[in-house]
Amino acid sequence: MSKKAGGPAFPTNSTHNDGYYGGLGMTLRDYFAAKAMQGFLSREDVFNFEMYKQDPWRVAAWSYEAADAMIAERNKDEN
Repeated sequence: MSKKAGGPAFPTNSTHNDGYYGGLGMTLRDYFAAKAMQGFLSREDVFNFEMYKQDPWRVAAWSYEAADAMIAERNKDEN
């Protein structure tokens, strides 16, 4: 996974007896976007649900913009 995606959100490193090796799970970017979207949709005072029904893509775009900002800020510490 790329640094832009933030890496895996819930990686697993275990090997099971059946030979299955755990997967990387969702990206950190997806996880952050889901949390941001949950926040946007929960705020009735600043969010118009009718607008969401007409244009859900806008909320998705805002959520990924917020996720990208969180990852960029997080990556500053690694430099």
